[in-house]
Amino acid sequence: MTGEHQTRLADRHPARGVLRFSLKFPLVLYRLHLGWLLGQRFLRLTHVGRKSGKHHRTVVEVVDHDPVTDSYLVTSGWGEKSDWFQNIQKTPEVVINVGQRQLNMKAERLSTDEAERCLLKYARKHPRTFHELAHVMTGESLKGTPEDCRRLADAVPVVEFRLP
Repeated sequence: MTGEHQTRLADRHPARGVLRFSLKFPLVLYRLHLGWLLGQRFLRLTHVGRKSGKHHRTVVEVVDHDPVTDSYLVTSGWGEKSDWFQNIQKTPEVVINVGQRQLNMKAERLSTDEAERCLLKYARKHPRTFHELAHVMTGESLKGTPEDCRRLADAVPVVEFRLP
C-alpha cells in the first residue's frame, strides 16, 4: 500500500490486541526473572517519567552492542512519540538489564549520520529482520541500502546507552 492507506506503527500508538501482547511479553519475562531467556537481543530499560517522576520499565530490541565500551544501541519504534524516548530526553540517567546483568547507563540520541551507520550495520547482519521492522516502523519496504538506512534514521531515533 502507498499514500494515505499506509499506516506506520508509530501512527497507531498505543498497540492493541496481539501486537500489544507480543510487545509486553518480554517485560513479563523480566518480571519473572527470566530475562536471560532473551539473551543479548533485548534489554529492559528503567527510566524516570518526565511528568510523574516515577520509574517506568519497557523492553526494547538491541540493534548493536559494543563489548569493548559495553554500550548498547536501540531504536524507538514509535519514533519521537514514544514515552520512554521522551522520558530519557529529560532524564538520560537510566538502568538497563540485559540477560542477568544490570547496568547504570546514560542515554544519548545518535546523530542522523551515526544512526544511519548503525542501521546499515544492522541491516547487513539481519537483512530480513531489518526489512520487516523497517516496514512496521515506516510503512515502507526498505531493503537495507545506505539510502534506505538514511530514510529510517530520519524516521526513528537511535539511542545509545553507555556507561557514565
